This record gives sequence, structure tokens and C-alpha cells, in this order.
Amino acid sequence: MPNSDQAAKLNRGADRTRAVRVLVVDDCAVTREYLTHMFNASRVLEVIGTACNGAEALRFIEEQRPDVVTMDVNMPVMNGFEATRHIMSTDPLPIVILTASWDSEQVNMGFKALEAGALAALAKPRGLGHAESPAQVRELVSTVRALSEVKLVTRRWRDGKGSRPVERPRAPRRNRRILAVGTSTGGPPVLQRIMSALPADYPWPVVVVQHISPGFLEGMVDWLDQGCAVRVCAARDGDLLRPGVVYLAPDDVHMVVTEEETIALLDVPADNGLRPAVGRLFQSVADVYGGSATVVLLTGMGKDGAAELKKLRDCGAATIVQNRETCVVFGMPGEAVRLDAAMHTMSPDEIADFLVAEVARV
Repeated sequence: MPNSDQAAKLNRGADRTRAVRVLVVDDCAVTREYLTHMFNASRVLEVIGTACNGAEALRFIEEQRPDVVTMDVNMPVMNGFEATRHIMSTDPLPIVILTASWDSEQVNMGFKALEAGALAALAKPRGLGHAESPAQVRELVSTVRALSEVKLVTRRWRDGKGSRPVERPRAPRRNRRILAVGTSTGGPPVLQRIMSALPADYPWPVVVVQHISPGFLEGMVDWLDQGCAVRVCAARDGDLLRPGVVYLAPDDVHMVVTEEETIALLDVPADNGLRPAVGRLFQSVADVYGGSATVVLLTGMGKDGAAELKKLRDCGAATIVQNRETCVVFGMPGEAVRLDAAMHTMSPDEIADFLVAEVARV
């Protein structure tokens, strides 16, 4: 681990790449050691401490404020959700939730931590020598580094989730309208806010690409579905697009819509390293629905979906991006703004209100 003199060297002169100071929280000593080695080897991250549970993490944060915290979910004394809720309600820090288990209880707790203010949820990288390990390490390192720069502010969105009885959609009505949504880092809580505002009789199908680590989708579907009047499900190849149903793209396939108003899942190469890709979905929406679509691009790193959102605006679709102030990462929406792809730039609350009111206008 770099000592104070070595850390100081990183900050000298014109070098702007100061090592990001990381606290690793995990009840497994082997995992703490592995993550510490991995982060320090990256040369852009520096582990300044470790903790074996949430309570120990809180004490460490009081003494030495890290730039980012990586947080396990299932720990004794104080779990990751409880620790995240405490940190975000007192002195917010960027928190990345890590889990190695797809147990439904742990995944659900991970999404509760996102709801409490954690910025991302990722799978713990597999051990050295595993074929997937290098890609997982690169994703984790780049995510931790990027999220260290997020300026956290208190956001008190309206909490209407679960306040009304959940009613399921009525019989399908064929129409030629659709709502399409794309998002990445920071997306799950925003999706929950927006989808929970849609009424049970929302008259259009909703298709969503959320960049998320493999294994999280089922838990995310359950988490969203519990608090929404519309039905939320993982898309299947050949699904008929039904009003009042939200279809999330499954892991590791592209999702597109077809002229027959069905979903097609494509096992074809990734687009710029992404599968599913927002751009692939948005392009199909432009081809099939054109100006009869409403399309939303939310918080996320990179540029996925921005160019296709511009095509949608050009063909008359209603295009919306999340505003900078409420984005965890203003990458995808920022690129859309640069391309003049957005008719509207709004907060999550404003997007929800717009989508509900739009139904009455068309």
C-alpha cells in the first residue's frame, strides 16, 4: 500500500490524476485483501483502509474521509444497506455496492442500498485466473474512479412508491405508440421513481435498457415490480408489446422492437462493448415507431444511445434527457445535449409528470 510520501508524489506538479482514496468494506478477509491488491495495482486507486462491517466503516469514515467506499451487502453487526443509509443521511460519500451472490435477499438488499443513495451495484470480480476477471476488474476500477468525482447533493424526490394498491394492466389495446428508456450508472433509483408514477392503465408499452452487471436483472425486476402499478418483467424473445407493461432487456443480449410489435432478443456482437445497448434499442424504435415514440435517456457513463436519440428527434419523436443536476453521471445525457438530441431536459420528477400528462395530450 502506498505510504504518505508516495501518495504525495501523485499530487505534485501538473499531474491531475491523484489516486482516488478508497475504503473497502467486506466481512471476508480474503476479499478485502484481493480488492486491496486489485485497486492498488491499478495505479489510479489507493486503498487507505478496510473494514469488516458497516459499523467499523462508519468509525473509519469519521476519522479518515475516503473518496469512495466499496460496500459488501451481507455483513454482521451492520449490513451494507444500513451502513449506506446512515452514511447518505449524515455525510454523503460515493458508495459502490459489491456482491458475489445472486441470492434474491442479497440482491434486493443491494437495490435498497441504491434507493438509499449508493451510486452503483456491481458483481465482485471473480478470482485471479478466471476468464471473466480482467473485464470485471476493468469495469470496477473505472466505475470507482468515475464515481469519485460525483458531487453528491441531497435529493428529496417525492416518495409515492407503494402508497397506492398495485393494480395490473387491463386488456391490451393495439396502438402505435411506445415509451423507450435507456440508462446506465445511477439508473435504478431513477427508473423506480419514474416507473412508479405510471398508472396501472398506462396505455403504451415501455421498453428499457439498463446497463447492469450480469446477475442483477432478476432482482432489479422484482424490486421495481413491487413498487409499480404497471407490471415490470424481464423481456423474452417474441413477447407481444402490451400497454402498461415494462420490459427490461435481459443480460448479454440486444433487445429490439419489431414491426409486428414484438420484442426480439439478438445474440449478436456487442456495440462498443455494450450488450444490451441503448443505441440498438433506440434505433429499432426509430425504425418501427418513428415520431410516435417517446424516448428518455437517463444518467450513465459514455455515449450509448445519444446518436440514436438525435435520429429519433429528427423523425418527430418526443425526446427527453435527465438534467445534469440530478444525474450521477452526465455522460449519456450530456452527449445527447451536445448533439441537440433532446427536446426536453428534466429532473426525474419532471420526467415522471411529463409522461403521465403526455398520455392525455396525444
